[in-house]
Amino acid sequence: MKKIISDVSKRITELREEIEKHNRCYYIDNQPLITDFEYDLLISELQALEKKYPLLIDSDSPTVRIGSDLDSESSKKSFDQREHQFPMLSLSNTYDKVELISFNERIIKSSNHPVNYVCELKIDGSAISLTYRNGVLAHAVTRGDGEKGDDVTKNVLTIKALPKILKGSGYPEEFEIRGEIFMPWEAFDNLNIIREKNEEQLFANPRNAAAGSLKLINTSEVSQRGLDIILYHFVSNQNIFPTHYDSLNAVKSWGLPVSEHIKRCSSIEEVFDYLNYWEINRKNLPYPTDGAVIKVDSIPLQKELGFTAKSPRWATAYKFKAESAMTKLLSIDYQVGRTGAITPVANLKPVLLSGTIVKRASLHNMDQMLSLDIHFGDYVYVEKGGEIIPKIVSVELSKREESAERPVFPVFCPDCNTLLVKEEGEAKHYCQNSTYCPTQIKGRLIHFCSRKAMDILAGEATVEMLFKDGLLKTPADFYKLKTDDLIKFEGWKEKSAERLLKSIEKSKDKPLYQVLFALGIRHIGETSAKSLANHFGSIKKISSATIEELTEINDVGEIVAKSIHKFFNDQKNIELISQLEEAGVQVEGGNGSLKNKFSEILTNKSFVVSGTFSVSRDSIKEMIEKHSGKIISSISSKVNFLIAGSDAGPSKLEKAKTLGIEIITEEQFFKLIEK
Repeated sequence: MKKIISDVSKRITELREEIEKHNRCYYIDNQPLITDFEYDLLISELQALEKKYPLLIDSDSPTVRIGSDLDSESSKKSFDQREHQFPMLSLSNTYDKVELISFNERIIKSSNHPVNYVCELKIDGSAISLTYRNGVLAHAVTRGDGEKGDDVTKNVLTIKALPKILKGSGYPEEFEIRGEIFMPWEAFDNLNIIREKNEEQLFANPRNAAAGSLKLINTSEVSQRGLDIILYHFVSNQNIFPTHYDSLNAVKSWGLPVSEHIKRCSSIEEVFDYLNYWEINRKNLPYPTDGAVIKVDSIPLQKELGFTAKSPRWATAYKFKAESAMTKLLSIDYQVGRTGAITPVANLKPVLLSGTIVKRASLHNMDQMLSLDIHFGDYVYVEKGGEIIPKIVSVELSKREESAERPVFPVFCPDCNTLLVKEEGEAKHYCQNSTYCPTQIKGRLIHFCSRKAMDILAGEATVEMLFKDGLLKTPADFYKLKTDDLIKFEGWKEKSAERLLKSIEKSKDKPLYQVLFALGIRHIGETSAKSLANHFGSIKKISSATIEELTEINDVGEIVAKSIHKFFNDQKNIELISQLEEAGVQVEGGNGSLKNKFSEILTNKSFVVSGTFSVSRDSIKEMIEKHSGKIISSISSKVNFLIAGSDAGPSKLEKAKTLGIEIITEEQFFKLIEK
């Protein structure tokens, strides 16, 4: 049991650290590295673990804290901190309408009378709390950590839509009104045009531009940024309104800016009508929106339902699916990956999509280019997979010019001029010069350091620096690095060198499956690496296995088996493994993740996992393994359960039904392992 708690505690620590890193990128640097969706998955996974192991909950956990108390030194010096009279809570959110149905059912169950909702567009900006005293704006405070934030009153007063003095009558002597400060699309485009001319870093999206603008010292500069505001939540000690809808109408009558796209709904069906409409029509709005907020209208019922530690039980946010946009194909680059795979990447006329400027999109391979029948100068439709990765989905043939030329896929590697090869059964072309192709070498080194591989704290810039200097040629060279090798570089001190060397030393204890994954064998992902490690128990046994023996393993087909066989029959790879073993890296021991099982409850049970869940898919797979279950990548008669989340593959669902495989939800799965 102690070991289980230790493993869970370690994962919780990892999640908290990763979330804090992304909080810093979001709140301080105004340059997010991941989407809201990916961030929400991290939070959800952490919440699930803390719920199951409440003794591991920390008062400083991001699941407990509201917002972020991170702030830059300049902000702390420039803005006074002010406490909120009422905490500024976050909202729970979902990407799944099924969860909205569950939300509605919980609300109805808690009420003895019909329930009305108010739907509002979720504007993608920076949260703000305004205090009006005797009809005059007294303070404007950022969310901060939910308990206190920065007093940015002077900057907020530059927003033309916001009155300093209220009009009309009937407002309390003192009240708070919450809302969102945002940057309209036009203002955002103009700002980035100016920054590009000045060779300044562009803002990633309007949300970050708005947040950054609020923290400027010079109010005259803020006034030029074109910020706007919409208010959506009245807060007061005086219960003067029976419904949320009534409060918004009153606020509007006092001259405060309220969205014109608010709708009162008497059923969940009406809520869905609202969501369906705006999911399509949001592109016509002059400002960024990434979803809608659904609130219980009755304020007495709101009070009855209450709050969790972080969010109200009477409200939730629904996030919209990815948008698409049309733009022009300008040119195509051909990138070399760590395994030698050549990926065509389209250079596009910059277009705004899901809150960011898109200039590039992957075309994946030659077959995809042929399938799209893409030509230079074509107008193409671009979408974002998971709201972050741009991809071309189709071509607008009506706009193609007669003289447009079809791109020709290269014959030689763009980096080392080696003849490219497309093997039978493969979709991609490959550069075979793995020994000397510089991009491949750097790619393998970066992959070796990644979190799911050896988890070495060396980013792309560090690897590039060490490679250029000749200190890194193979992954084994990491284990030869010394402090003196590192501190000679600009910006490197003994402390930063020690941090890197410590993570390198720690990586020696990684289980076999992570080492296998880190080697960067073509077609070997985390799941197949686990299967190989668990089946053979050592790299020596894997390297001596025949293709036939390899194909007996789940997740290892003939193409994958041939790739493994080829890798371990290459002399330079044999030498690499020998060097890693000599350095102390684990080259045997089976699947380390299975040494520390939580239970045997899923023994002889196999699962396919498909769709989107409240936690990451990797977390669900890990829990299957921790409870002795087996993960299979595709539906077959060998599968016992299909765990289906939102957007589960239709073909998998249909095949599972045909074969009589039990289809369960995420909730049912967790009940299964809790028995």
